[in-house]
Amino acid sequence: MTTKYDAIIVGTGQAGPSLANRLTQQKMKTAIIERNLFGGTCVNVGCIPTKTLVASARAAYMARRAQEFGVLIDGSVKIDMKRVKARKDTVVRQSREGLTTWLKNMSNLKVYEGHGRFEGPHTIRVNGELLEADKIFINVGARAVVPDMPGLNQVDYFTNSSMMQVDFLPEHLIVVGGSYIGLEFAQMYRRFGSRVSVIQRGQRLIPRDDEDVSQAVKDILESEGIEVHLDATCIALEKKNNRVVAKNDCKQGPKEIAGSHLLLAVGRRPNTDDLGLDKAGIETDKRGYISVDDQLRTNVPGVWALGDVNGLSTFTHTSYNDYEIVAANLLDGDSRRVSDRILCYGLYIDPPLGRAGMTEKEVRESGRNALIGKMKMTRVGRATERSETQGFMKILIDSATKKILGAAILGIGGDEVIHSILDVMYADVPYTVIQRAVHIHPTVTELIPTMLGDLKPLE
Repeated sequence: MTTKYDAIIVGTGQAGPSLANRLTQQKMKTAIIERNLFGGTCVNVGCIPTKTLVASARAAYMARRAQEFGVLIDGSVKIDMKRVKARKDTVVRQSREGLTTWLKNMSNLKVYEGHGRFEGPHTIRVNGELLEADKIFINVGARAVVPDMPGLNQVDYFTNSSMMQVDFLPEHLIVVGGSYIGLEFAQMYRRFGSRVSVIQRGQRLIPRDDEDVSQAVKDILESEGIEVHLDATCIALEKKNNRVVAKNDCKQGPKEIAGSHLLLAVGRRPNTDDLGLDKAGIETDKRGYISVDDQLRTNVPGVWALGDVNGLSTFTHTSYNDYEIVAANLLDGDSRRVSDRILCYGLYIDPPLGRAGMTEKEVRESGRNALIGKMKMTRVGRATERSETQGFMKILIDSATKKILGAAILGIGGDEVIHSILDVMYADVPYTVIQRAVHIHPTVTELIPTMLGDLKPLE
C-alpha cells in the first residue's frame, strides 16, 4: 500500500523544517523524514555545539589574561571538561528538542523517524512504508570524509561528529587538516590546555583565502602555542607505545609527531550514497553531490536538492537561503536564484574572520582594474581597548563602477562587521555610500569609511 502526500522532505537540516512550515501553511499534506538527529549537522555536531565550545575556550583564555586588565584571580585557571561538555549538550538539546517539538506538532505534517530511500522518481520507502508525492525535497546534508590514509586502520581517531562526545582533555591533539573545522578545534583545545599540532597537506592554511589572510591566521594560532606543520606531502599513521604517530614529509619541523589523540578534518562528503538515487534517476556529480540548476531543481521534474547535498550550499546560512529560494519560486511567484547570492562565510577562531565576495586573488585573475584598501587592527580603537589587535581588514573595489567586489575582516568582531559591507554589496550601490556614512564610535565598523578613504590601485 502506498501513502500519498503532496510533498515529501528528506532530512531536517536548516532547509527542511522551514520548508515544511511553508508547505503545510499552504494546506499541502506533507511528510518529513529524519533518520538520525533532528536539526542535522548545524544543531547537533556543527555550528551550535562548536561555537558553544569556542565560547567556553574563550572564557578560559580571557581568565588566563585577566591580570593584563588589572583583574587578579587567586590560584590557577582550571578547566572542567565534563562541565564544558555538559554546557554544550544543554545548548544542543534545547535547540534540537525545540525543533523536534515544532515539527511533531505542525498541522498537515507527518514525521517519519527512519531511513528513507528512493524506489522511483517520486516514491520513497521508510520503515517499510512506501510514500509517494509529486514534490520531493532532498535535504540530507553531508558528513566528514575519512580519507584512505596509510595506517589509519591502526589508530583511533575523531571526526567533528565524534569530538562532540569528548569530556576529557587530550594531552596532545593532532589535527589533520588546516581549514575551518580543524582550526576551530585546534584553537579551542589549545585554550582548554591541550598541546595541539596541526598537519596541513598544502603550502598554507585555509587555502581558499588569500595568502595574507592565511599567514595572519597562522600567526594568531602559533602565538597561542599551536604547532603548525605545512607541506605534509605524505601523511601516514601508526600506533606506537600507545601513542598516535603521524608521519609527514614536511619541509620544516619533525618528520614524526607523536600525540595522544587524532582528529581528522579533511573535508566533507554528501550523504547520497545510500538514498537510492539511481532508482529515481537523479544525477550526481563525480563527488556524489546532487546536480541542481539555479533554482535548485534536479534533473528529475518535481525533485529539488537543498543544503550541503547539492555542493552549492555548504554553510548553514546558504542552506537556509536554499529554502527561501525554493519557497519563493514554488509558493510566492517570486523568481529567486542561487546565482543572486553573494558568497559569505566566517572562520570562528578567535579573533574571527568574516569574508564576503571575491578574494584578492580572484579579483586579480579577473583582469579588471581595481582598488584596494587595507588596515591593521592595531589602528582600531575598539581592538586596542580590548587588547585584541591581531588581524586586519581588507576591501576590494571595481575602479570603473565603484562597486565593492569583496572584503575580509580578520579581527575582533569580524564575523559581525562584515555584514555592513555585505549589505552594501547586495544594495548594488557604490562604495561611497558606506564611506560617507557616520558610524558610532568606538566600534570596529567606524574604521571601514576610513579604510575606504585610503584606497590604492591594485597592482
